Amino acid sequence: MSGPFYEAEIDLGPLKTRRLALIGYGNHGRSHALNLRDMGVDNIVIALRDGSPSRPKAQADGFTVESLDQAVAGADLVALLAADEAHKQIWDDHIAPNRPDGQGLIVCHGFSIDYDMLDPPSDCDVMLAAAKGPGGAVRASFEKGGGLVGFWAVHRDASGEAAAIAKAYLAAIGCGRAGIYPTSFKEEALADILGEQAVLVGGMCALAREGFEQLVAAGISERMAYIDTVHELKYIADLIHERGIHGMYAAISDTAEFGAHEVEGPIRDAVRPVFQAIVKDVTAGDFARRWVADYDQQRAGLHRMRAAVKDHPLEAAGLQVRGAVARRKDGSAT
Repeated sequence: MSGPFYEAEIDLGPLKTRRLALIGYGNHGRSHALNLRDMGVDNIVIALRDGSPSRPKAQADGFTVESLDQAVAGADLVALLAADEAHKQIWDDHIAPNRPDGQGLIVCHGFSIDYDMLDPPSDCDVMLAAAKGPGGAVRASFEKGGGLVGFWAVHRDASGEAAAIAKAYLAAIGCGRAGIYPTSFKEEALADILGEQAVLVGGMCALAREGFEQLVAAGISERMAYIDTVHELKYIADLIHERGIHGMYAAISDTAEFGAHEVEGPIRDAVRPVFQAIVKDVTAGDFARRWVADYDQQRAGLHRMRAAVKDHPLEAAGLQVRGAVARRKDGSAT
């Protein structure tokens, strides 16, 4: 039960014997479809809305493309790979009215089930198959012979095979190469949202912007400030990915490490109340309600927030730095 499970231990039979409809052909949908097919799971149909810009891409990749209603009606399993906030509308309008009895549901995040956005009937296997990383990385790592760590969970086991199906799905998108672990819908949903909001995206961007602004205010050029607060993040992230945090510290200068240890405590003290508030907000379901409401309003709030940061001086400095690097790589600068 505890895992990890690896590719050689997992039978893909429960997946190969079922017709699978993948709803969505964005970063996750395309990566999953290509990996599944490469692993011998070829009874796949891509379900897309009429007029979807992804339709030509899916057809060019050699997949059968059907409308949502048609694909759902002919499938034994549905993998709902569209944006989390769209799950309720897709379920209500397309899956629930068309699904045959006994059809199973796979989601790649715990969000829509944990926050009760949809409630499949009792005859439906409800499974989580989460590859931990961006959708594009699912394919990129697979093509290099690797895979992302995967987590599976079962919300409802109507067929008696839900766990086997979830693990088979993860193995077939490459996660069996890195390790597949059990989780719960609640754990995955909270960890995913908190990790992205508070650390990987929101926290990182907040620290980068604040550091940039403080350096510029101290008289540092915007180009230098960008390099030292944003551009070099990749190098640190690569070191942590390869060696862990302790190993990263061993690979940087003593000056950087000494100062980092000094400031880490005060920074953690400052952000702890913010993190605690985020956990409370997410676990109470308040974030989910705001996000779904914003989706219902055509993402008006998200568009406002995007516009608010688009013209930050950091962005202009970044364009200059990245442009210079690109010119150097293609040989147009000496």
